[in-house]
Amino acid sequence: MFDIDRWNEIWSALAKNKVRSMLTAFGVFWGIFMLIVMAGAGKGLENGVSKGIARFATNSAFLWTDRTSEPYKGFKRGRNWNMEAEDIQYLKNNVPEMEVITPKNFAGRNNIGPNVIRGKKTGAFNIKGDYPDYVKIDPCTVLKGRWINEMDMRDKRKVCVIGEKVFESMFDPKDNPIGQYLKISGVYYQVVGLIKPETTININGRTEESVSIPFTTMLQTYNMGNQVHFLAITAKTGIPVSVVEEKVKEFIKKKHSIAPTDLQALSSVNIEKEFKQMSGLFLGIQILTWIVGVGTLLAGVIGVSNIMLVIIKERTKEIGVQRALGASPAVIIKQIMLESVVLTTVAGYLGLSLGVGLLELVSRALQAQVTKPGDEVFFTNPEVSLTVAFSALVVLIIAGLFAGMIPASRAIQIKPIDALREE
Repeated sequence: MFDIDRWNEIWSALAKNKVRSMLTAFGVFWGIFMLIVMAGAGKGLENGVSKGIARFATNSAFLWTDRTSEPYKGFKRGRNWNMEAEDIQYLKNNVPEMEVITPKNFAGRNNIGPNVIRGKKTGAFNIKGDYPDYVKIDPCTVLKGRWINEMDMRDKRKVCVIGEKVFESMFDPKDNPIGQYLKISGVYYQVVGLIKPETTININGRTEESVSIPFTTMLQTYNMGNQVHFLAITAKTGIPVSVVEEKVKEFIKKKHSIAPTDLQALSSVNIEKEFKQMSGLFLGIQILTWIVGVGTLLAGVIGVSNIMLVIIKERTKEIGVQRALGASPAVIIKQIMLESVVLTTVAGYLGLSLGVGLLELVSRALQAQVTKPGDEVFFTNPEVSLTVAFSALVVLIIAGLFAGMIPASRAIQIKPIDALREE
């Protein structure tokens, strides 16, 4: 293996036609380069998405109402209806598998003019009515002040918590918003908190562009009675949220005289299922990456095998001399396969190194674009794991062996007497 004469012979054989050898090696180089880049890009996408939803409660579901699609108990089809604030306690009493339940209402964004005013500054933002427990499902970081609490709910206080974009529009950068007042749809609210989201999941508008007020305050201020626009629930540890989701639907339909078979009247989204589908998507991307990368690599290996056949043809007389001098078939096979492995390994290593280097440059460029913590990035830290790199090297070695098998078998079929006659 470490015979210097053998390595000189290998180098001499490959260097006889440098352009041909380089073009052949390029196929292997490009195959492993594309495999590494695609694997890293897929991982970067997965990292970005995972980072944006990592803190969100995966065992959660969200429900909202729609028109009925079936007549039931004297009610006609197409009836508009709403969930009610009393449903919260009703569900707590009947669904013991439920961990957290919190309603959420929306005052909407005024599309024909600003709905938030402070002095000469105006803006149109999402106004939401929230419960204190909502941050257990969709967490946020409190930059200043606090989140809505139980006293705000009980006393129906006119207080609000604002997102970063609201602060940037309504205040100067050096201002402290806590204790200041905003006029929201004609009513003054005192700012008690400034928040930024910890996830990229948006419920009826981005958190950065939203103003949250106590749920009870919204019902009273906007004359909503006791209606609930949106319901968020989580399941207790060890219980699939789909079980809780179905029980909640069953009890709400029963309470509001909705047909049990009416699938349109009460819509929902199961975050647990969405996360599983997302995991399946990333697995599919990884499989596709390996299929395309290995396919491209095999195309390069076929090129290496072809060039080795040409080299064998050119070295027919040389091989005949070796056989005539007593070289065994094993020695000839070993030499040919070693040449193939050297060509594929060197080309593959260069492709691997360049691919990893490119991913590192992209990663640093993306990090430089993040000017402050919390900036939304859907593609971050593209990388390949040690397992992927090791697997790529193993594939290279195996590919080199396969590339040399056919030329090697052709070489040992050459009879010494016929090779010596070759001109």
